[in-house]
Amino acid sequence: MSIRASAIRRPDEDAHGATNQETGTMNDSAAINETAQIEDRTAKKGFSRFAPTGARVVMGLLFFVMGLNGLLQFLPPPKPGEIPPGAMELTLAFARSGYMMQLVGVTQIVVGALLLANRFVPLALVILAPVVVNIIAFHLFLAPQGLPVALVVLALGLYLAKVHAAAFRSLLAPRA
Repeated sequence: MSIRASAIRRPDEDAHGATNQETGTMNDSAAINETAQIEDRTAKKGFSRFAPTGARVVMGLLFFVMGLNGLLQFLPPPKPGEIPPGAMELTLAFARSGYMMQLVGVTQIVVGALLLANRFVPLALVILAPVVVNIIAFHLFLAPQGLPVALVVLALGLYLAKVHAAAFRSLLAPRA
């Protein structure tokens, strides 16, 4: 072969004779095909791409409003006899402590505001975890009529934790 002769290459070889598989590059049709697959996956999401925002806003509103209600009492209280005796005793004990109901209310307001503002969401979820566990336990053992709403709160919290799982990886590492 002379210097002037052009080299014949396979369509998937570069100027140095390496194939696309060896160099990790793609030809144009492969790049277009991959882009189309990504667009298909994105288009399939539809509603699900709004689900994290919806879950965050619903949970944020719920905790923000209920925290405000805990401090300001603007929602009508339950009628006498609607609250089971054990639930009433625990609630009264918290109220008599002089700080517990205010602490829970302020915590709910702050965490609800963080969720609504989409700021420090993983931190808000970590702070809410023991609150949600206590909500579930309260309704499971003392006031079962509120359990469906408590389970919705738990589901929203778990879903948001899954969405933000990358933020929790360092917390769940077996070693520091």
